[in-house]
Amino acid sequence: TLLLGTGALLGCGGSAAINAPPVSVAGASAEEEDATAGLVEHHRHHHHGGVTLLIAMSLDTLGLSPEQKPAVEQIRSVLYARMEPARAAEQSLLGALADGVAAGVIDPTKVDAAVAQLTSAAASVHDASSDALNQLHSVLTPPQRAALIDKLEAHWSVWQRANTDEIDHLTQLTADLSLTPDQVDKIRVSEAEPMKAVPRFDPQEVAAHIRAFGDAFRAQTFDAKALTTGGPATAHMVGWGAAHMAHFIESVGPVLTPEQRAELAQALRQHANHNPSANGG
Repeated sequence: TLLLGTGALLGCGGSAAINAPPVSVAGASAEEEDATAGLVEHHRHHHHGGVTLLIAMSLDTLGLSPEQKPAVEQIRSVLYARMEPARAAEQSLLGALADGVAAGVIDPTKVDAAVAQLTSAAASVHDASSDALNQLHSVLTPPQRAALIDKLEAHWSVWQRANTDEIDHLTQLTADLSLTPDQVDKIRVSEAEPMKAVPRFDPQEVAAHIRAFGDAFRAQTFDAKALTTGGPATAHMVGWGAAHMAHFIESVGPVLTPEQRAELAQALRQHANHNPSANGG
């Protein structure tokens, strides 16, 4: 519920999800379910800022006063600027995947190099964002800080669902591309080999950093630079998320028809061209 009602979370270039199937949320309206589906699709393709990206996405609907809004928007702009090298690296990865899907052949060496570049760029995001996070703490009131952490934790929950639920991922792809049952069966078989290249993911490493950040941010005084877990947790989250996405797409490509490959490549390019700093997040 904390995540809904913010249209900025819905698309990448206006079309983050292709016919995304609705996500079931107890008591949610159709509009809220569509928003959740779009958010899942976003988190499945955009990892570059790790926890910092989730924080930037959590800055909506905090009940800001007119005096606070300009300061928070400026802080958000700074956060996106600090994430820009990683976003550009992610853009290169998505572009390489789109080109490979369209051509019918994905170069795993090129993709692995792009994942490594993205992971390296993401490792410095937390430290580069520390001053902006400190300023954010000083601008927000204690209830607003608590609300931000609640939204951060909710985003983390959706991120995990979007990236670790293989059945959900394949179900959405089936709806996106109108996959046949035979194609679905072939993808389930073919994805085993590429997924061996995906590093092991430990969600507790990221969860521990989010807990530490939350405890510190709720306190009266705060120093983001003291949170030494930020860089490693972000690199781990981004590296695994990007590799998982890339190798899943690698396993899907050979099973698709030329028309389905073109449609998937177009969607990947839309994600690649999504620049949150250009539209306020």
